Amino acid sequence: MKTFPGNSRSVGPTADLARLGFLETERAASVLSGKWCGFLSSDNGALDDLGLAADPDLALLSLERILAAEDPRAGELQQAFDRDPVFRRRLVLVLGASAALGEHLVRHPADWVSLTDEGGAGRPPSRDEVIADLRSAVAGQDEEAAALALRVAYRRRLLALAARDLDGTAIFSETTGELADLADAVLAACLDVGRAGSSADISGGFSVIALGKCGGRELNYVSDVDVVFVADEADDRTTCLARTVMRMANEATAEGSIWQIDAGLRPEGKSGALVRTLASYLSYYKRWADTWEFQALLKARSAAGDAELGNKYVEATRSLVWSAADRPGFVAEVQAMRRRVEDHVPADEADWQLKLGRGGLRDVEFSVQLLQLVHGRTDLLIRSSNTLEALSALATWGYVGRDDAATMADAYEFLRRLEHRVQLFRLQRTAVVPNDPKSLRRLGRAMGFRRDPAEQLISTWRAHARSVRRLHEKLFYRPLLDAVAALGAGEVRLSREAAVERLTALGYVDPDGALLNIEALTSGISRRAVIQRTLLPVMLGWFADGPDPDAGLLGFRRVSEALGATPWYLRLLRDESAVARRLADLLSTSRFASDLLLRVPEFVASLGDEELLRPRRVGQIFGEMGALASRNAGAVECIAAVRSVRRRELLRLAVAEIERLVEVSDVGSAISAVTDAAIDR
Repeated sequence: MKTFPGNSRSVGPTADLARLGFLETERAASVLSGKWCGFLSSDNGALDDLGLAADPDLALLSLERILAAEDPRAGELQQAFDRDPVFRRRLVLVLGASAALGEHLVRHPADWVSLTDEGGAGRPPSRDEVIADLRSAVAGQDEEAAALALRVAYRRRLLALAARDLDGTAIFSETTGELADLADAVLAACLDVGRAGSSADISGGFSVIALGKCGGRELNYVSDVDVVFVADEADDRTTCLARTVMRMANEATAEGSIWQIDAGLRPEGKSGALVRTLASYLSYYKRWADTWEFQALLKARSAAGDAELGNKYVEATRSLVWSAADRPGFVAEVQAMRRRVEDHVPADEADWQLKLGRGGLRDVEFSVQLLQLVHGRTDLLIRSSNTLEALSALATWGYVGRDDAATMADAYEFLRRLEHRVQLFRLQRTAVVPNDPKSLRRLGRAMGFRRDPAEQLISTWRAHARSVRRLHEKLFYRPLLDAVAALGAGEVRLSREAAVERLTALGYVDPDGALLNIEALTSGISRRAVIQRTLLPVMLGWFADGPDPDAGLLGFRRVSEALGATPWYLRLLRDESAVARRLADLLSTSRFASDLLLRVPEFVASLGDEELLRPRRVGQIFGEMGALASRNAGAVECIAAVRSVRRRELLRLAVAEIERLVEVSDVGSAISAVTDAAIDR
């Protein structure tokens, strides 16, 4: 048993260190016996805290390097490490998860203070505080010096944020929101440097608009920050200012880089003007923009510069975003866009991609955005630019099932947190999980897995990916989306006069009566009413395809009243368009079948399965009627049971004939078989 200098009790150089999570136990034992880390003690919990790190070996070696810098503040770090267990835990969690932030502390040992409560790690700062801090860091400096100072100040803030993230103090949404605030602060500081270094007077408004994850305040640790630049005057002066902003953030320096400012989403892409006026943007969007450009504008937010001008841009483009789904073929185009993204994932990355592949982040984001763009034309309550907020709103107002939304939200948060852990290690932009055993172990531990970190990580990730893919295919390719989008926003929400006119044009004989039925189904703010408001604009057209639209709508109201409190009914119609279409066909074609359905309304659940709609064999019907009759002692109960089977079988035949699942010539013999079975029993 070897004793480390400074430790009050013995620690095994291999077994005990291995128990704590060290892999290179001999080297760790040597470091713990050395000059810089001999003060680490099991008695005060320091070694146990190191065992909490994603990579204890990395945390210990980084700590040794920081202390070896012999900076005056590094000596104070040792004292704080001894007396402040909260700080100690934050430090080892950061050092064990991020080699890049460890390198920053080696270069700037004094920045350990940012991990203390006094240094800012104890609470999330306000956006204004972050912006003021980074602007102060670059004030009065030329561009080269400002670029270095900005990176140091940025990483100092990132240290505190990473600590809150890794120790669970900050929840996911707080982390991504604070990262967006940091991005805003970088943009504001870069603007200050650009204005100070410009020899030309830029007196007009100039604003930086954030798009993508930054615009939605759901930014990654390392991600391209998508922007467009808008100015009151788009000329050489403002273009030069925009280029300075990009250069300040993008270029590598002795202090590394921050992330890339990407202006590629501007009109005409990289071949288009870097800066435009608001009028120029609107002219382009109205005449030339592709569907994907409106999808990008969904997350537009004024991030830096002239807030008034930036907010004008956002407000002016909102109406364009929420009318994009009126474009011919909109839904099919968005679906094709997602397939193209998936098809371009390199084969060697497909199994390790968090973002672009099957069951990845894009599956969630495309699903949510498509539902928003189709239904948000008329529903203001689902118009959030943040993915998780939008998904919650879609669930609240009935566009997505609550269980489906909860499953997708949990999976999305897990995938994003894993993406964060991957990026934190080197502060590199990537969404590909490294598949070597050591990296998988580190990532698994960073995600909270301890028994078998790599295996637990992979199995949990794969389970979430399967759930995401299943729900993506269910929601993203929902046929109802095509039908709703094809109506146009004006047809989804009509005035009473316009509604009467449209109903008459569709062939409703009693449009006033139809409106009463519609109002009975859709009035109020309940979840049930919201789902009905989604379904009815489409189903009204489907009823009109039948011989009696009025009867179809009345029948639908009666069935909905019979089943409305049943949790599966409206969910089935919303999620399974084939069921809704068959129900509309049945109700608008046959009053006899509608009456049968009202006697056995639960039969709606069978409308999605063709096999359940085909006529049953005579022996099956005889057998079921016989079994029911034998379980009922009284003649009245026996007759009622047999009649219930007869009604259901006649309804099955009616649906099968209306949907042309059987030949007309076979219907008569099937009806005779049902009747014979009923008489026999």
